[in-house]
Parts: sequence; structure tokens; C-alpha cells
Amino acid sequence: MPYKYNKLRGRIVEKFGSQEKFAKTLKKSNVSVSRKMNGKVGFSQNDMVEWGNLLHIPLEEYGEFFFT
Repeated sequence: MPYKYNKLRGRIVEKFGSQEKFAKTLKKSNVSVSRKMNGKVGFSQNDMVEWGNLLHIPLEEYGEFFFT
């Protein structure tokens, strides 16, 4: 069963306005971010920490954003 990243998508829009702007901040392509958000490519621990820091997600809430 694939993960649903609705809460993560919402936080990206809340903090950056769009996934594209978030991707630019990450210095990644929008395609790269989209592939992760659509479950085509998994999140590494480094990805979660980097995204979590940029999106102001506390470590204890990672499960709600990355594993639902």
C-alpha cells in the first residue's frame, strides 16, 4: 500500500506556495520532488531531515508526514 503525502503536500504549499518553489529551494528538479511525492522514489533519511528542516516539521511528527 503506497504512502499518501497529503499532509506533506499541504505543508509544502503552506510554507513555499508551490511544490516548484520548494524544489528550487532544495536545488532539485520539480520532477525529482514529484517522483518522491507520488511514491515512485522513496525518501532517504537525509531527505526527511532536509525536508523536515525546511518545512519546520518536528522530528516527533515525521511519521505523520512521511509514513502515512
